[in-house]
Amino acid sequence: MHLARYDELRPYVTADGSTIREWAGPGYSPARNQSLAEATLPPGTATIAHYHPRAEELYLFRSGRGRLRVGEEERDVGPGDCAVIPPGVVHKLWNTADAEDLVLVCACSPAYSHDDTVLVEGADGRAG
Repeated sequence: MHLARYDELRPYVTADGSTIREWAGPGYSPARNQSLAEATLPPGTATIAHYHPRAEELYLFRSGRGRLRVGEEERDVGPGDCAVIPPGVVHKLWNTADAEDLVLVCACSPAYSHDDTVLVEGADGRAG
């Protein structure tokens, strides 16, 4: 049995700019077909607009407030909300709070990979 403990997880920054702690996924656990991680966005920050050609993502928001764009649709998000992001659809997430991190659990199938992340804008928010 593989058991991951949050306080032992090493954070890293994904290609889209969010800080991740991965509980399960290839390279971190015996999981081969999916990954499960917690993402954190500090107040006033945003991810880089991107898509994943292969992976479907589920975002389950735990704390904070934000705004999520999936394709052409944008919605406010907060604790208890869950968004489904299909493969190949551009998405971007903003933390709209003044003082609270936006924290979400992210499940990806197949597992998250930097190689499966296509950025569609630069780090400055301009189209790439």
